[in-house]
Amino acid sequence: MAKIKVKKVKSSIKKPQNQKRTLEALGLKRIGQVVEHDATPNILGMVNKVKHLVSVEEA
Repeated sequence: MAKIKVKKVKSSIKKPQNQKRTLEALGLKRIGQVVEHDATPNILGMVNKVKHLVSVEEA
């Protein structure tokens, strides 16, 4: 399975609660934090929901 690296690049302050929960579900708390996930449809859907707050690259 392909891996992706997700990095939080913007703050979630003043963002809707569902976007904050999505970031938390991805394991992102701090700006600059990087997590690695499998590129499953579930993960890609969550990344798409907060694409304006994160950057993504293939691992």
